[in-house]
Amino acid sequence: MGKLRDKMDEDLRLRGLSLNTRKTYLRCARAFVKHYRKSPTEMGKAEVRDFLLHLVDERKLTAASYNVYGAAIRFLYSHTLGRPEEVAWVGQMRVTRRLPAILSPEEVERLLGALKSLKMQAIVLTAYGAGLRVSEVVHLEVTDIDSQRMVIHVRHGKGNRDRYTMLPQRLLELLRAYFQQKRPPGPQLFPGRRPGTVLQRATVSKALKKAREVAKLGKRVTPHSLRHAFATHLLEAGTDLRTLQVLLGHASITSTALYAQVSPAMIRKTKSPADRLRKAVGPGPKRARARDRARLRRAG
Repeated sequence: MGKLRDKMDEDLRLRGLSLNTRKTYLRCARAFVKHYRKSPTEMGKAEVRDFLLHLVDERKLTAASYNVYGAAIRFLYSHTLGRPEEVAWVGQMRVTRRLPAILSPEEVERLLGALKSLKMQAIVLTAYGAGLRVSEVVHLEVTDIDSQRMVIHVRHGKGNRDRYTMLPQRLLELLRAYFQQKRPPGPQLFPGRRPGTVLQRATVSKALKKAREVAKLGKRVTPHSLRHAFATHLLEAGTDLRTLQVLLGHASITSTALYAQVSPAMIRKTKSPADRLRKAVGPGPKRARARDRARLRRAG
């Protein structure tokens, strides 16, 4: 896309979108251009429509993935090309919300034990112990760990929002052991291979996939599974939804309330109204026996 790509990136930055969102939108726009092998300036509504149908019918994308492509192409035409009429019709598919599989505390322990490197153990325990997104973990700096107040400063989280979350004692001890062993040279707590870079999220995903196989866990495990487990375990321990919302950095408590649906402990603790009924439904034992005797007499 050349200059057009650079302009789109500038427009995304001017809208204050995060680095991850910018990369995703640019990747989607690049896929659109690659599909037709011509510039978006030479295409319009017909090509957009055919490409979106291609995503649904041939690539079999989920509704969530389709919506990302739709948003990226809408941005390209509405903001970068200044032709909003070409994409004004592009809507969003309804996403089916599925409940995530939740790791138990014992399964988290087994997962940590199956990780080979101290660095990866520290990353995974940070995601689980503090409830961070993997992008937030890999972008942590050494100075974000506040051992005096026992909090972690999360900078530029989702929606470009900063927040504080908890720093568990066990995590602090592991981070200190990791720091003494690795001595990261720059400000990044978990640097990448090249100076000034951070560890790739894909590297964490691959390590978790291997650890899951070693630990012989039957559940699907992704970096976000650790955040799901953090939220569910806190909720089961009695943490209120508002506090959990702040720790997770959710803009809406509706997102936080999802974890009340996936916690078996929360469901078990909730008493059914059926158990509060004072009278049993149907005839009692004595009435049932009397009815049976009457039927026998009539039959005789």
